[in-house]
Amino acid sequence: MANQATSVNIMVGTFVWVEDSDDAWIDGEVLEVNGDEVKISCTSGKTITTNVSSVYPKDAEAPQCGVDDMTKLAYLHEPGVLQNIKSRYDINEIYTYTGSILIAVNPFRRLPHLYDTHMMEQYKGAAFGELSPHPFAVADAAYRLMMNGGTSQSILVSGESGAGKTESTKMLMRYLAYMGGKAAAEGRSVEQKVLESNPVLEAFGNAKTVRNNNSSRFGKFVELQFDGRGRISGAAIRTYLLERSRVCQVSDPERNYHCFYMLCAAPSKVVERYKLVNPRDFHYLNQSNCYQLDGVNDSEEYLATRRAMDVVGISSDEQDAIFRVVAAILHLGNIEFMKGTEMDSSEPKDEKSHFHLRTAAELLLCDVKALEDSLCKRVIVTRDETITKWLDPDSAAVSRDALAKIVYSRLFDWLVNKINSSIGQDPDSKLLIGVLDIYGFESFKTNSFEQFCINLTNEKLQQHFNQHVFKMEQEEYTKEEIDWSYIEFIDNQDVLDLIEKKPGGIVALLDEACMFPRSTHETFAQKLYQTFNGNKRFSKPKLSRTDFTICHYAGDVTYQTELFLDKNKDYVVAEHQALLTASMCSFVAGLFPPLSEDSSKSSKFSSIGSRFKQQLQALLETLSSTEPHYIRCVKPNNLLKPAIFENKNVLQQLRCGGVMEAIRISCAGYPTRRTFGEFVDRFGILAPDVLGGSNDEITASNMLLERANLKGYQIGKTKVFLRAGQMAELDARRIEVLGRSASIIQRKTRSYLGRRSFILLRMSAIQIQAVCRGQLTRQLYERMRRETGCLKIQKYWRMYHLRKTYRTLLFSAVTIQTGMRVMTARNDLRFRRQTRAAIIIQSQWRRYLARLHFLRIKKAAITVQCAWRGRVARKELRQLKLAARETGALQAAKNKLEKQVEELTWRLQLEKRMRDSSSDWVFKCNFSHMQIVGKENLAFLGKSDMEEAKIQENAKLQSALQDMQIQCKETKALLATEREAAKSLVEQVPVIQEIPVIDTAMLDKLTVENEKLKDLVGSLEKKVDETERKYEETNKLCEERLKQALDAESKIIQLKTDMQSLDEKLLDMESENQILRKQALLTTPVKRMSEHLAIPTAKNLANGHHDVNEIASEPQSATPANKYGSESENMLRRSHVERQHENVDALIKCVMQDIGFSQGKPVAAFTIYKCLLYWKSFEAEKTSVFDRLIQMIGSAIENQENNDHMAYWLSNTSALLFLLQKSLRASGTTGSTPSRKPPQATSLFGRMTQGFRSSPSSANLSFTGVDIVRQVEAKYPALLFKEQLTAYVEKIYGIIRDNLKKELTPSLSSCIQAPRTSKGSALRGSGRSFGNSSPTSHWRTIIESLKSLLSTLQQNFVPPVLIRKIFTQIFSYINVQLFNSLLLRRECCTFSNGEYVKSGLAELELWCCQSKEEYAGSSWDELKHIRQAVGFLVIHQKSRISYDEIINDLCPILSVQQLYRICTLYWDDNYNTRSVSQDVISNMRVLMTEDSNNAESSSFLLDDNPSIPFSADDISTSLKEKDFSDVKPATELLENPAFQFLQE
Repeated sequence: MANQATSVNIMVGTFVWVEDSDDAWIDGEVLEVNGDEVKISCTSGKTITTNVSSVYPKDAEAPQCGVDDMTKLAYLHEPGVLQNIKSRYDINEIYTYTGSILIAVNPFRRLPHLYDTHMMEQYKGAAFGELSPHPFAVADAAYRLMMNGGTSQSILVSGESGAGKTESTKMLMRYLAYMGGKAAAEGRSVEQKVLESNPVLEAFGNAKTVRNNNSSRFGKFVELQFDGRGRISGAAIRTYLLERSRVCQVSDPERNYHCFYMLCAAPSKVVERYKLVNPRDFHYLNQSNCYQLDGVNDSEEYLATRRAMDVVGISSDEQDAIFRVVAAILHLGNIEFMKGTEMDSSEPKDEKSHFHLRTAAELLLCDVKALEDSLCKRVIVTRDETITKWLDPDSAAVSRDALAKIVYSRLFDWLVNKINSSIGQDPDSKLLIGVLDIYGFESFKTNSFEQFCINLTNEKLQQHFNQHVFKMEQEEYTKEEIDWSYIEFIDNQDVLDLIEKKPGGIVALLDEACMFPRSTHETFAQKLYQTFNGNKRFSKPKLSRTDFTICHYAGDVTYQTELFLDKNKDYVVAEHQALLTASMCSFVAGLFPPLSEDSSKSSKFSSIGSRFKQQLQALLETLSSTEPHYIRCVKPNNLLKPAIFENKNVLQQLRCGGVMEAIRISCAGYPTRRTFGEFVDRFGILAPDVLGGSNDEITASNMLLERANLKGYQIGKTKVFLRAGQMAELDARRIEVLGRSASIIQRKTRSYLGRRSFILLRMSAIQIQAVCRGQLTRQLYERMRRETGCLKIQKYWRMYHLRKTYRTLLFSAVTIQTGMRVMTARNDLRFRRQTRAAIIIQSQWRRYLARLHFLRIKKAAITVQCAWRGRVARKELRQLKLAARETGALQAAKNKLEKQVEELTWRLQLEKRMRDSSSDWVFKCNFSHMQIVGKENLAFLGKSDMEEAKIQENAKLQSALQDMQIQCKETKALLATEREAAKSLVEQVPVIQEIPVIDTAMLDKLTVENEKLKDLVGSLEKKVDETERKYEETNKLCEERLKQALDAESKIIQLKTDMQSLDEKLLDMESENQILRKQALLTTPVKRMSEHLAIPTAKNLANGHHDVNEIASEPQSATPANKYGSESENMLRRSHVERQHENVDALIKCVMQDIGFSQGKPVAAFTIYKCLLYWKSFEAEKTSVFDRLIQMIGSAIENQENNDHMAYWLSNTSALLFLLQKSLRASGTTGSTPSRKPPQATSLFGRMTQGFRSSPSSANLSFTGVDIVRQVEAKYPALLFKEQLTAYVEKIYGIIRDNLKKELTPSLSSCIQAPRTSKGSALRGSGRSFGNSSPTSHWRTIIESLKSLLSTLQQNFVPPVLIRKIFTQIFSYINVQLFNSLLLRRECCTFSNGEYVKSGLAELELWCCQSKEEYAGSSWDELKHIRQAVGFLVIHQKSRISYDEIINDLCPILSVQQLYRICTLYWDDNYNTRSVSQDVISNMRVLMTEDSNNAESSSFLLDDNPSIPFSADDISTSLKEKDFSDVKPATELLENPAFQFLQE
């Protein structure tokens, strides 16, 4: 890139990029050039003077919204790449290609519409680069390469923490599961388990860091295994370098692993079981002040994790054991130590520490004392003896942390192994797609052993990446057949040798230092300084004695060696191993299996660095055996907020992610590549004479490069390859030419403006003179006009004055006369009114007197009548009361009703048996009729007796109640009298107190009498209440019995109705038998045989169905020979059955051929219908004719590619369906005959309805072919045949529609983008184009396909309603495909492309007009989305259009998301105009933000509707005018004697 910068021809006016300390790169314009110094005016307002070597050219013609593939950039350098990514990020385009590498910028917001199922369908099978950049495109490319090439693939996702690696990996897994997913036979499918393993691993392996709230603290490689059909057959997950130190050490404001906080927020039962408290009370969690994440509910996450564990196959017992171990780790962290009684010993600090010690032991199911000893003591095994050594408090704390880390590490490894075993691997699979989610390059203020291993991983992957990029470059050059042998390959092998070379690498030296007990980080650092003193990739910081710096490909990183030795040691303390191996919990003991005898005696050292290096080598071997694909994730800002793009931060990530390294590799070769057409279009103005001849694009490009005197370029087969800086030189020359052209244009423009100004001045002077002369003339004319006006005004004023005087006198005279006449008339009117009022008063008074006399007489008569009626009523009441006292009447009525109900029940059962039995039909019908008449009489009598008994009982109860009330009143009155007497007696003798002897006997007597009276009153009240209650109960009982009587009456009425229907059915059967007898006499050659066979045989043979079950229903008068049959009868029956089969075979053989149409109607459908009608197949209970016809139709449409053949059968099946709609009537749809529901049966089409009924639209329609089409009462097979035929009509319709869609799809993909033509051809004016196809050829292909199909459908007389539906759905499909392609491909949202698509749509509109509304229907309206979108593209001056005008006038049907997509993707390739204003874009962003969480509203793509848009009623309505009486049947069948009925 430095060469590109220095070789640029910088001149005044050139747009360039210059480095900036704040924004990394800023753009500006060159003001002055002084040797190697240039003065630049930046767009930020600053003016900078810098060296020309630090300046990069800027492409002023680059699209404002960037390009989707950065290899299309004119200048491939850091500022160009950075600006392109920023421009796309500003319009919510977060994905960008760099060749085959996908760069994904984290939007920090939900974009659900980008990842739904519909978006997966769009990218399925699409060529890489055809649609907008997306992870789905990378996954689809990997899947297609695996299936087509038979090679395994891998997708490497990298980036720093918070860049979105985990989310990108999820999207890849979802798409691969979508492409290769299948339902498992039992339980969950493989892809479901793989997807649900993500939340489990995230819970135990992810944590909040400074840069990311959900940072993966381990590397993950997922292998998806596929079978030969491309289905997922197995999977495996491999993890790398879990950050174990985070369990014990957390920096503020980070968090520990998510599972700890989830467990603390679990339901109360779980918390109590594990004796958990708030996270702030645990030492491993309270080292940081961050306990809660924004927008994350740990309680819900806990439940979600448990559900995910269920999916991946972890049992509930294992889940409990897992969280028990997690809780034990938390309790271990709260154990504190203090000095013990012995020297250098330690023990738990206080009771709180003892509590956590006991709780941890309970959770791990181990001995409390053994756990304490393992933390506070060490056992040293020597050759002679075993020594127990105490640990001081600090060493005990270190031992505690070591135990927590090793337990958590083993737990995480167990989870991974469990997930792998649950998912299962396919040993027979030879194809796989691996998805690598690995940590990115890290460089912090403090870099320890974890960063060293992470950066080693990135160095290895970068080497693999460089090799892949260089390989792609080689493939590109080889494909274009250019020389690339001298291109230098950039490698980082020296850094890898520095780190991992044996025996002198850093990892080897670290292992060596760890094996010596007395080694420290100082000695390790000094060893590094001595070994790598002269290495250019290794250096020692000046201000540190233990740090070292490595020059990585992404920059220098300084590492601190303080914890290198401790973190590299991976061993299990023997005491810890023994303790946990002896645990009573099988799960915990399984995490620590017993070691060998030698290993159990002492702690053995194992190097984490060496083991990680081996894992990394195995990973690279796997990646080397696959075809790699790369996704580089970028974090736009460190605030983790949307719509913020930090240039320096992003640029550093691009360097760390190897994107800039890939650009360096490209710059080492030919960074600028242009197709011949693009090259000629851009630089043709440098040599217009080259374009004037008959040169093709290749020759023209070569001549242009020779004229420019460039060296080192290459001419490929389809592109021009330019070295670094050559594009800038050509642009500089182009700017010079454009500058000279601008000067000429300015000179001509100034001349034109000057002459136009002179002509305007001269015209202005002439116009001023003319105006002045005109003004003087108008003033003279005005004066003369005023004089004439004055004379006329005087004349008319005098005339007006005299006329006014005369009219005043006339008006006065007329007024006086009128007043006199009015006064006379009023006097006359007043006299007449008085006379009339007197007459009215007299008449009213006379009427009043007469009416008063009449009312008095009427009142007297009514009084007499009421008195007489009251007397009669009282007499009847006394009689009713006497009758009510007879209690036996009600009981008798009750018994009578019960007897009648039983009799009714018996009669109903008798009726059922009578209906099922076919014998004694007439006798039973008459008997039932007589019984029903008897029942009616009994019911009537019972009803009247019941009513009479009810009235009597009510009267009786009322009289008893009245007697009780009277007795109660008398008793109360007597009691009151007694009380008054006693009271008065007491008041009359006030001096009783002076008498020494008291009459106690009298008082006692009175008291006893009072008590008796009270008891009597109480008993009377109880009797009254009891009587009222009995009255209510009796009333309810009577109502219930009355209701039962009414129900019985309704049942009797229903039975009577059934009897009437049975009578009607009997009459129908008798008439049908008579008809069948006549037919049998006419068709049977032997008369005697016909007499013996009688009705059943004739009926069955006439229907053509060998159903012998109806023979049992013969009349009883038949002879024994008729009942049991004879040999001659059986032979005759078999002959008729065979003859009927032959007739069906002949019919199917005939209609299988194309027998054409007659009078515009299909002959085959008419023939089939006539035969079925004649054979009475519609009325048969069992038949195989319909099944054979359905099989015949299915075999006839096997060739689905021939639209002509399919249209023929669509016409026949729809016509036959129409005839069935008109004819078939389900049982019970007419009259009052009850219908029996047919048995529920299934079919291959799955179209069985709940009940078969004839169409309501065709029930009452009249049609002309009365003799041909007649209604019959269809049986179940006929109705089933109708439903199956409907399914075949829909199937054939769908086949024709889908065939046309397949035919149009290739043309539609070309119709959305206008073919590019060279500007040189336009300048030559020869009419010759470099392209071979006309711009409208694709549209013409579509029009021809539509015309061809319409002609085919018309020739086969397909109903117009089906034709309209086909073309309506086809136009809807065209609308969806064009509109979605417009939104997914940026190169389509251009002005010229809008004009091209608009011209094509005009041709479609013309076709719709020519095809008439009968066939086109509303097809044109289905294109509303693409019409409005294209209309917006071709509008000039879009920047002046407001948002309201867009949504209300221009594009009312488009959503905000669709409008925003079009506005941001638009670029004008003709006139270089801008899109809509920034205010409009801002308004759209605000509206989109409000609906950002709604996946449905956020989606901007359209869905195609594949449903069937018509019903059988639509076909019936469309064909209701057809007359089949003039249809001629097939001539082949007319020659057959068995089909002579077709001529009738």
